[in-house]
Amino acid sequence: MPKLLFIPGSLRAASSARATARTLAGVIAAEATAAFADIGALPHYNADVKDDPAVAAFIAAVGEADGVVFVTPEYNYSIPGVLKNAIDWASRPAFASVFKGKPCLVISVSGGALGGVRAQGHLKYVLNGMLATVHPSREIVVPFANDKVKDGVLEDQAIVDFAVATLREFAAGL
Repeated sequence: MPKLLFIPGSLRAASSARATARTLAGVIAAEATAAFADIGALPHYNADVKDDPAVAAFIAAVGEADGVVFVTPEYNYSIPGVLKNAIDWASRPAFASVFKGKPCLVISVSGGALGGVRAQGHLKYVLNGMLATVHPSREIVVPFANDKVKDGVLEDQAIVDFAVATLREFAAGL
């Protein structure tokens, strides 16, 4: 069974990114194991910092995963700084990091009508720069995401069904 690492791009416990990740992981639990990264535990990126246990744990989690599923909100037309910080930690050494060749799936959420498409584009650009393998698929976006979360679960069945079909395709290729 493939092991997926979900990386929600928000620190807020009740965020739509976390709710979306939890929902999708729950739906495919019989087909893939899911782990969740805590990117809030990472220090600000600084190449002078060596041997940080939170950084080592994050890099190990990415390395152990068969595939990484990013669920990012859109902040000011891009990805959150905390998500970029996590990626920066795991992207070293350049062109030979744990992300090199790592299968990745990108999902975005937004409180607005566009569902985070700009953040999704930026994240895919960053992942390509690290030589990650971004899963080619139709974009999974969750517009008006905050209105679609009830009790910590994404409740838009059409979006869940669409996302799960792509997630199953992604997991089957790992």
